[in-house]
Amino acid sequence: MSKELNSVLLIGGAGFLGLHLIQQFYTHCPGIKITVFDIRPIPSKLSKFFTFDAKEISFFEGDLTSTEDVGRAIKESQCDVIVHSASPMHGLSQAIYEKVNVEGTRNLLQVAKNTGIGAFVYTSSAGVIFNGQDVINADESWPYPEVHMDGYNETKAIAETAVMKANDPENGFRTICLRPAGIFGPGDRQLVPGLKASAELGQSKYQLGDNNNLFDWTYVGNVADAHVLAAKKLLNQDTRDKVSGETFFITNDSPTYFWTLARTVWKNDGYIDKYYIKLSRPVAICLGYISEFVSKLLRKEPGITPFRVKVVCAVRYHNISKAKRLLDYEPKVDLETGIINTLDWMNEKL
Repeated sequence: MSKELNSVLLIGGAGFLGLHLIQQFYTHCPGIKITVFDIRPIPSKLSKFFTFDAKEISFFEGDLTSTEDVGRAIKESQCDVIVHSASPMHGLSQAIYEKVNVEGTRNLLQVAKNTGIGAFVYTSSAGVIFNGQDVINADESWPYPEVHMDGYNETKAIAETAVMKANDPENGFRTICLRPAGIFGPGDRQLVPGLKASAELGQSKYQLGDNNNLFDWTYVGNVADAHVLAAKKLLNQDTRDKVSGETFFITNDSPTYFWTLARTVWKNDGYIDKYYIKLSRPVAICLGYISEFVSKLLRKEPGITPFRVKVVCAVRYHNISKAKRLLDYEPKVDLETGIINTLDWMNEKL
């Protein structure tokens, strides 16, 4: 029998993607009970892009690696599905990624199984297949690289593997991994602020690479939509066996040149450069190594690194045919509208 989606537990629901998950479950599942588990509370002041009442959302503060904290939230939420989107931002230490992405995910999976939860949706990353080389129209058959470039995607791949191995339809436990690429939108606290900070430092006039590389920017509301669809498919007896134990790339299905988003943000802030100083990929990588070396001596954060250069200069776009076919996913907000929404949020006075 199909199970109704009456209650959802959002792990990491107070974060950037998490708030959009609340919004989309609230919008597409009328009457649903939404519970958030996070290390920080839901913001008291919300953007106009969020129409839910935070007071109606049940909240548990806790440690993802704590069996007791997670078990309490699962038990009291009485959830039909767990959506796990908790993850540290890019640029932190390996130890943090190991603790949250690996230890936290394994703990959550074990507790979920022990408490009889039947559906588990994990927010992975399109970067789990990236090793610095071009990613051209990649589908889910692409393997993990032998060596990942960074701790974030390395631990995401480990966690994704654990989620896939935990899939156990015979015992009523089904899992899905979603791999969003280049998330942006209202509420972003990393990408957009980083772009604004770089412009303030006079870096908007520099361009790494020739900007002929297509990249998948994905609107956050579309990513959240995919999670709602995944949850529903896992609970539906007609679709659950087709989607469980599967990974899905999630994008806007509209690759664009990498610097498009950055230049739009900079233009909105009044940074309009008459010309750009273009640094080729090889030159930029060399500068990255020099920057890292000098920054270590000065004990400062490097402004450019070889990793960032490879990310910025690589072709990275993905094939989402599988998500369209099995999840019925279609990006509802196009890139242009998504950028307009992001600029609107940037100009909001909260």
